[in-house]
Amino acid sequence: MCFLPLELLNYYQSCPIRLDWQLIYIRFFAEILFAIELPFDTKIGSNLQLQHGFSLVVNHATTIGSNCIIRHSTTIGNKILCDGSTSSSPVIGDNVEIGCNVVILGPIEIGNNAVIGAGAIVVSNVPEHAVVAGNPAKIIRLNSIHSDLSYVNR
Repeated sequence: MCFLPLELLNYYQSCPIRLDWQLIYIRFFAEILFAIELPFDTKIGSNLQLQHGFSLVVNHATTIGSNCIIRHSTTIGNKILCDGSTSSSPVIGDNVEIGCNVVILGPIEIGNNAVIGAGAIVVSNVPEHAVVAGNPAKIIRLNSIHSDLSYVNR
């Protein structure tokens, strides 16, 4: 059976079980239309920016600090270990800027004020104030504490 959005809303309103309409709305628009999978129990600091928000996958156990920027087509999550178990998820510090098409996997920490270049595959820790890029990601340079590499006003 195919529903238009209004028909779908009317259908669910007539159900005996009440649903949270905000969650349905967010899930429909974020996950289906924009392909953003950002679970409600992910630990996220204030002022997270999803620039060009499309095709984003974040594991629910990931921690994201304050004032972070994440661009499109990014995957942040755990990995399956040799014994079949799963690793923990990344911990991303404050003021981190993540470029498009980045993959961050495993039990790693991204330091505060780090910049991850487009297309990087990050599988090891990134120190504070580092600029990393490549596959696997390597440190390109360490910025001074007061450097402002980002073109985006924070």
